[in-house]
Amino acid sequence: MTDYILSDATRTKYEGVSTATLCTALFKRGLRNQFIQDVRPLSQKLKNMVGQAFTLRYIPAREDLNQLSVFQNPDHPQRAAVEQCPPGSVLVMDSRKDARAASAGSILVSRLMVRGVVGVVTDGGFRDSPEIAELDIAAYHSRPSAPTNLTLHQALDINKPIGCGDVAVWPGDVVVGDREGVIIVPSGIADEIAEEAVEMTAFEDFVTEEVLKGRSIIGLYPPTKDQTKIDFAAWRETKGR
Repeated sequence: MTDYILSDATRTKYEGVSTATLCTALFKRGLRNQFIQDVRPLSQKLKNMVGQAFTLRYIPAREDLNQLSVFQNPDHPQRAAVEQCPPGSVLVMDSRKDARAASAGSILVSRLMVRGVVGVVTDGGFRDSPEIAELDIAAYHSRPSAPTNLTLHQALDINKPIGCGDVAVWPGDVVVGDREGVIIVPSGIADEIAEEAVEMTAFEDFVTEEVLKGRSIIGLYPPTKDQTKIDFAAWRETKGR
């Protein structure tokens, strides 16, 4: 658990940077495994997903404990997670990288959306994925999966540390998703990583413009020539960045 609160200013910074840039910023600090493996967005239309993690963990289903009747319990962990995930957060689900049964469907994701949750991530699959893709909430999964979660997954823990797509996720970590995938930023360094990523993005935008003009990457990327730093400073002043 964490006492960290994602500020509006930091959220805005994350909305303007890529997961690729964040991977590099985290790699500089020795964090090599923060990009969730084998999940992709259902929709390419939405802006960056940014929010703090609220977690749900599934374990392998045991048939005598995982009948349809469990949904009659108002405290069922899957249902409780949907109702408790805070507005502005991202529900991250540990589905054991098993997409043979759905982690959730369009009704639950719709409920998250109207409650103000900004995104949902599973290393398994969603049922009703075409409908989810049309909703105004970011959703990431491995692949579509029609069977109910009850056939293979038993919801167990809410808001505990989990693994999702081979990445450790603690409640309160910052979750950023773009059109490539999802990255987890540890809450303890979230503000400084956001600031560094904004700076990196400005430089990368400058480099891209120069490369498209025909400039060589030697001495430009990385900026090993003094002229590159001079040119970048002038570019920033011109662009107001």
